[in-house]
Amino acid sequence: MSPFIGCTENAPLYNLAPRPVKMMIVTPLLLIALLLGGWWLWTPDEDRATLEARYAPPPSTFLDVAGLRLHVRDSGPTVPNGAPVLVLLHGFGSSLHTWEPWALGLSDHFRVIRIDLPGAGLSGADPTGDYSDGRGVQVLLALMDQLGIARASFIGHSMGGRLAWRFAADQPSRVDKLVLVAPDGFASPGFEYGKAPEVTAPVRLMQVVLPRMLLRMSLEPAYANPKLMSDETIDRYWHLMRAPQVRPALIARMQQLVLQDPVPLLTRITAPTLLLWGEKDAMIPVANAQDYLRALQDARLVTLPEVGHLPHEEAPAAALPAVRDFLAR
Repeated sequence: MSPFIGCTENAPLYNLAPRPVKMMIVTPLLLIALLLGGWWLWTPDEDRATLEARYAPPPSTFLDVAGLRLHVRDSGPTVPNGAPVLVLLHGFGSSLHTWEPWALGLSDHFRVIRIDLPGAGLSGADPTGDYSDGRGVQVLLALMDQLGIARASFIGHSMGGRLAWRFAADQPSRVDKLVLVAPDGFASPGFEYGKAPEVTAPVRLMQVVLPRMLLRMSLEPAYANPKLMSDETIDRYWHLMRAPQVRPALIARMQQLVLQDPVPLLTRITAPTLLLWGEKDAMIPVANAQDYLRALQDARLVTLPEVGHLPHEEAPAAALPAVRDFLAR
């Protein structure tokens, strides 16, 4: 079938073209339709002040960290030398709000620090334009120093999981434990070692076209049961991906992603590690857990049946007990 609707390769386009008189009528109508369609699909950024009023109430704050205006949410006990610290790192295209159920469930015994990673949520773009893991480690280290945190345990999901284990490999003296939720890092189709992935034109187009319906469709595969994805969750992703500077920053992060064989780094990690994976993960398959178990010195795996790529959103109550038990030991 030809890309022209209704035209087959055996029926040349010129045989189906309307007469010149009709073309004069059809062309303006087609132009109007295209303009209306473009107007309907065009998705501008949202007002920052409005977004901050909605998505950054207390205890959210904004800190100047390593040249960034970082959105930080710090909850739970903060007495000096008191409660152990947890730092929670979200995945690609997400925000610190993805951890809300777990933060509520952990902040009774832990000081829970969540951030919008550079170029995501309300943190905005990194002025350096650098979205590499090395830059991410630098930002985390500066944040811990600024908050006076000598050591912390890290919980990271997907891209945030990769950053968490990279931080543990580079800064072992600053890490107590790791909880890696479907972490990224090993090569997969379209993500080869030593090669940046191709960022296609449709993906680039999301900088100006991101209707809510399209975003919902892109999120559904992350859930084993899409019916559990609430309208509130979809709205949050949609609004925060339209925060000023976020969509170009997401594209830049994708363009700068060059995976390296993670095994040499993983073997350096001494922190006890919990791997948590949904058995129905369609984004990063649970089979990848075996690669981590072989490389890490001290790791264990917990899998969740009938759960997809976002256990902390799709089944937070089912996933949290294993995390609490691991952190409390």
